[in-house]
Amino acid sequence: MVSGLATLVYIALYIFFIAMWVRFIFDWIRVLSRSFQPKGLVLVAAEAAYSVTDRPLAAVRRVVPTLRFGGAGIDLGWSVLMIGTLIMLSVVGSFR
Repeated sequence: MVSGLATLVYIALYIFFIAMWVRFIFDWIRVLSRSFQPKGLVLVAAEAAYSVTDRPLAAVRRVVPTLRFGGAGIDLGWSVLMIGTLIMLSVVGSFR
């Protein structure tokens, strides 16, 4: 029973982990190419990744402040959420 539930949670966390990386890639594409407009399956992938990761990332960003260096800032929210996801994957993976 625990093994089956742990497997389902692990799969959900792994899908979230992949969505975080997809979001990371799309964020950098937007930074490097401001005129990029996704179309077709790329748009579907981007929408899915942003939909899945927006709420957890917003919650982390409320708690973890952005580091400011003059006019630039480093957002630590993505990194903290990714580390938390990896820790949860490790913990849940031990119950599988």
